Amino acid sequence: MILAVTALAPPASAADSEVTFTNGGVTLHGTVVAPPGGTKLPGLVLVHGSGTHSREDYRDQAEAFARQGIATLIYDKRTEGYSQFERSYSTLADDALAAVEALRKRPDVDPARVGVWGLSEGGWVAPLAASRSADVAFVVTLGANGVEPSRQQAWAIENQLRRLGMDGSIVRMASSAMLRQLIGGGVFPEARYDPVPVLKSLRQPVLGLWGAKDVLTPPGEAVRIFQESVARHTLRVFPDAQHQLRRTTDGFDKLPGYAPGYLELVGSWVQHPPTVSSADAPPAQDRPSAAVTPLSWYEPTWLQLAVLVLLLVAFAWYPLARRGPAAKAARWLSATGLLAVLGFLAVDVVIQVSMGKGLGPVVAGRPLPWLALQLLSLGAVAATIGTAVAWWRHRTPRLGVLLAGGVVFVPWALYWGLLGI
Repeated sequence: MILAVTALAPPASAADSEVTFTNGGVTLHGTVVAPPGGTKLPGLVLVHGSGTHSREDYRDQAEAFARQGIATLIYDKRTEGYSQFERSYSTLADDALAAVEALRKRPDVDPARVGVWGLSEGGWVAPLAASRSADVAFVVTLGANGVEPSRQQAWAIENQLRRLGMDGSIVRMASSAMLRQLIGGGVFPEARYDPVPVLKSLRQPVLGLWGAKDVLTPPGEAVRIFQESVARHTLRVFPDAQHQLRRTTDGFDKLPGYAPGYLELVGSWVQHPPTVSSADAPPAQDRPSAAVTPLSWYEPTWLQLAVLVLLLVAFAWYPLARRGPAAKAARWLSATGLLAVLGFLAVDVVIQVSMGKGLGPVVAGRPLPWLALQLLSLGAVAATIGTAVAWWRHRTPRLGVLLAGGVVFVPWALYWGLLGI
């Protein structure tokens, strides 16, 4: 890949200067924050976490590092080729390498001492960039994962739902079935990325930092995997810090300021990376993460969509069809089945958008909408039995279509946890 760099020299009295660099036809814009008048400075490129980010999201840290004598490059994350449905860690790593090249070309920077810093998703991307180029002198990671993204995401989803008081089938649905279907449907790119081979290939020194109260990355597992995989490492755990090394009480709230010692540690380590490896003890986790298995032959995403269409058509068919006998059980099946399917779709969207925060009060481990869906599902199962009896008596297409929907609904509801405890 061809990396083109255009840097604008800063005025002598300015601490900031603008820089542009290009990767794969996409031009990225950034700012170098550096101590004025410096010479032979170490350099640090800050690599973003997941989502859309501008350089300003990391300015406070860049300024803190600059005060310690480090020329720090922050840049606007690409939007082209990066979304919920499309992303490439390989491309993001090449973006980081283009930024490294831009920083190495500055006259006040020592090109032999330029490294990368990666937060969260950047904890996958920054080591990947370093593994591709000897121009990267060192790696710093915050809240990095040693497990693949799907496994990390399942662990984080369960943390969030349990924090809200949820338990049982809705937690299993959201952290397993829902996530597996999203991956199968291509909504979770890079879900199966394995960071371990890259970590094992690194020859640069690595500073890995974690908050002991991280609820997004399994920190205990990450420390162990980095210790086992990275040849030259310094691994540190901050006891009262969350995912971004902000101060916290429980891992979910974000108090003002960073964990005491974090910024200073990065500054001193970058200036003089140790030659001997060391690691803090891995922090405790409430539970280990679990692998997210691929979809089996009987549960592809296209089949799930087909079943949804079948259920909606079958349950709506009975009140729309005018011919044939009416039955009380059939009316109940049509109503409860249709409400259960549509309600499940709504709950599924709320979980994906708000991690369950919009589901309201929780009773016996179930948010009220989920409890209502489970009651509707039980009613639909009972109504299916009554409809089967009515169909056996009358053998009409109107009842037959509805009964088919009821029969399919039972395994569908079991799969999605609507009939689980």
